[in-house]
Amino acid sequence: MRDVGIVGFGSYVPARRLGVEFFGDASADQSAAPALTRPPRFRHHVAPDERAAEMIERAARTMFDRLALSPEGNVDILLTNVLLPDALFTGSGAEVAHRLGCDPKIILDLHNTGCASFPYLLKLAKLLIDSGEGDTALIANVQNSAGQIFAQDQVRGRGHASTPGDGCGVAYLTAGGPSPILGVFTKNSPEYARDVRPVRQDGRKYWEPGDSEVDVEFDKELGADIIARGNRLVPEVVSGVCATAGIARDDIDILVTNQPNRIFLKNWSADLGLKSHQHIDTFDLFGNLYGAAAPITMDHAIRDGSIDHGDLVVIAGFAHAGDFAAAGLVHWHGASQH
Repeated sequence: MRDVGIVGFGSYVPARRLGVEFFGDASADQSAAPALTRPPRFRHHVAPDERAAEMIERAARTMFDRLALSPEGNVDILLTNVLLPDALFTGSGAEVAHRLGCDPKIILDLHNTGCASFPYLLKLAKLLIDSGEGDTALIANVQNSAGQIFAQDQVRGRGHASTPGDGCGVAYLTAGGPSPILGVFTKNSPEYARDVRPVRQDGRKYWEPGDSEVDVEFDKELGADIIARGNRLVPEVVSGVCATAGIARDDIDILVTNQPNRIFLKNWSADLGLKSHQHIDTFDLFGNLYGAAAPITMDHAIRDGSIDHGDLVVIAGFAHAGDFAAAGLVHWHGASQH
């Protein structure tokens, strides 16, 4: 087994920034609600013609420029997770490789694991490098549903539409990289896989023609159960990765998670006994970024000095209605990346 570590992070958010007023009176009224239930102050939406591969390219080039490294000849493994694939059959990986001018031995477009996909991508990249498939890996998370689903005229006035935002986060890993991945713990609960789904108000399947717009809904009868799962799963996988690596939960310096809302963030911190500065998020800046939240938040936290050289960082999340959860432990050995 070879040591595999993270070399750097990069991120990109679309130029269009929106306040709650874009979503109508109902969302604007929420601004006066109790702090824990308020929507984010801002979120960014993709442009109508903005492709996931473009978002990955922009985040990756920023990162490679900081590292003074060219992607050409330096990406053996390319792994992507795109929430709303715009390349129906091929995925985004091949287009990303072409845009970056790299020639990976392995391109894998991962479609499952949702908001917990970043630690899972860490696990896959580490396994592939460990097995000798390559020495370097670029992993990328794209959230691009806010400007394409939740900005639709029939959807954006619904209460949940103002929370998501769009963006992309990437990380570069190498054999022997400076910030070793000490472990990744995963938990599958497939019995919950159908508790969230795309819907149309007239009951049509999401690909069928018609006038109603596609939305995403959780099973309303299971709302309390889904919230309880989310509250439980993230501390559970954080505890799991700590046990796997042989450290105590009290040894955690920094926690970075997906960021569905402020209530989950508060509950996870309280359960794990973390102070506010130890659980870092970008919720008010970018909203719910789904799987992209972890690498985007990591990139911003490293650049603003919120993560210090030598910190033990846990990156965790749960996906969808709880069908998957994961946590990765990284020993950060890097300077701030300005």
